[in-house]
Amino acid sequence: MAKQMRKVRVGSVVRTRTDKTAVVEAVWKQRHRLYVKQMRRLARYYVHDPLSQCRLGDVVRIQETRPISKTKRWRLLEILERRQVVEVRPIELESDVEDVLAGASAVLEEAVNEEEAVPQPGPVTDEESPVDNEALLSDDGPQNEALTVDDEGLGGQEAPLEGQAPEGDEGREA
Repeated sequence: MAKQMRKVRVGSVVRTRTDKTAVVEAVWKQRHRLYVKQMRRLARYYVHDPLSQCRLGDVVRIQETRPISKTKRWRLLEILERRQVVEVRPIELESDVEDVLAGASAVLEEAVNEEEAVPQPGPVTDEESPVDNEALLSDDGPQNEALTVDDEGLGGQEAPLEGQAPEGDEGREA
């Protein structure tokens, strides 16, 4: 390919993790044929950067070249503009979030304290209980008695309560 025929693009560096390689994004607008609306188009190029001089956010000029690797077909011509990208570490974010949460918890505690100042009905104590607990605990209450059930086809026989074995079946377990 003749050198004057090679394509030249301008884009910004979005990744520089790999050695001697930078990923450059070129963004342009294109009008839709039917709807006549501006569409944002994006192309990502893997660029050969032999000195690893590109940094994140830089505006660079790249040129088409012979295949250098499986995906690299572009090389770095020049860095047009250096941009500084703010690097935020997760630790800094966590401390900011903790500050916000601490402020929110203080506001929440104030709201809870205001609600506690309003008298609310309390739980019922044993002295105020309408149920007579002594009657429930005494042995004079109703005893487990066998019932006579005709509805189930037992023919007037006594039906055992739960947990009791039927009469005549002492040897079998229920």
